[in-house]
Amino acid sequence: MDGKSNPVFSSLSTQELTERYVLGNYGRFPIACESGEGVWITDESGQRYLDFAAGVAVCALGHCPEVMVKALSDQGSRLIHCSNLYQIRKQAELAGFLVENVMKRPGKVFFCNSGTEANEGLIKVARKRSWTKFGPEAGKSTIVTCLHSFHGRTLGGMAATGQDKIKKGFDPMAPGFIHVPYNDPAALRAAVDQHTAAILFEAIQGEGGVHVASPEFFAEAARLRDEFDLLIMYDEIQCGMGRTGDWCGWRGISGGTTPVEPDAVSWAKGIGGGFPMGAFWTADEHASVMGPGSHGSTFGGTPLACAVSLAVLNEIEHSGILANVRRQETRIREAVAQWESPLIQELRGAGLLLGFALDPAQMAKVEGFTESGQTPSIYLVNALRNQVHLLTVPAGEQVVRWLPPLNVTDDEVDDALDRFHTLLSTLFPR
Repeated sequence: MDGKSNPVFSSLSTQELTERYVLGNYGRFPIACESGEGVWITDESGQRYLDFAAGVAVCALGHCPEVMVKALSDQGSRLIHCSNLYQIRKQAELAGFLVENVMKRPGKVFFCNSGTEANEGLIKVARKRSWTKFGPEAGKSTIVTCLHSFHGRTLGGMAATGQDKIKKGFDPMAPGFIHVPYNDPAALRAAVDQHTAAILFEAIQGEGGVHVASPEFFAEAARLRDEFDLLIMYDEIQCGMGRTGDWCGWRGISGGTTPVEPDAVSWAKGIGGGFPMGAFWTADEHASVMGPGSHGSTFGGTPLACAVSLAVLNEIEHSGILANVRRQETRIREAVAQWESPLIQELRGAGLLLGFALDPAQMAKVEGFTESGQTPSIYLVNALRNQVHLLTVPAGEQVVRWLPPLNVTDDEVDDALDRFHTLLSTLFPR
């Protein structure tokens, strides 16, 4: 029985239905989305919003792009699912795209359904590689990650994540993880020893406040890899798949013309453009440790998921979208530099993963802010949604994130800039 034919369901609002039947593990904003097109999303009341959240860096081509709709229809009418016990042409083609076009380096790809699953895969690769190469008696299983990182909400993902707030109430954490300050090469070196299997970090910390890894941090990781025979693994779930203007978020910020190449990489979010998809790549020299039975996924890499992902990635590759990302970042930075708003301390990030860092002291002067009991980021995200109908995402307590579709146009960016600036001027008139 569907919601329309059930009189109890039809008498309740979406909010009431959600509160009655859906687990309350999300702090949901009070809008119910009904439809979307491009950079616009419409709620059940008919209110349109300029969506610069894009499903938290997921809707790479915006809402309901034609290439995705066509891929869903074409593949959905042919074959939706078959087991990974069989060979899947679209899966192999997508893996080939990721190896040849994205990594541009020999390797193998595993497909799953989400970012946290992809990171679980990286953890298993690192430990299995150490176990295979050095033997279980070596005890080489520790993985070093960073404070303020975010690697998922499974037990392994939480243990890898360097934020205590997501771990509260779920103790004991899985052992084998050490967290060091981000961009602190000395602390990274102090944490690594003969028991370290891998170093795992994000080229840009999204959830942690939109912080960009320094070339020095990458370089120290590379030196430690050489000294201790460990793996370097990048979590590219938010900053990968073109979000920075390059297929790889780490490329271009890890060392200029000689970037620090990883041994393994995780992806999700934008890789499917809104269709559930996750994946990880590992270099050929490590891929052999993951033989039959070492890992698996019922729904990972289905014909439908891979066909959609291929359509999205091909559109990014052939439509000048990566160049658009870089150009829009420049335009946004130039515009924000002219605002001189006391509420904005700095603009962080790269490409279209941008964080507006707020000044807590200046936010305290905003009428109604202190009484709200909200963090600066939540307060501003709410105000942007309610007052100027611009959807954004918080990143920690002090940062508002912009994550628009990668194909966002000049007019749409200018519209968002105008809305944001208008709100800042209203909150803090000069």
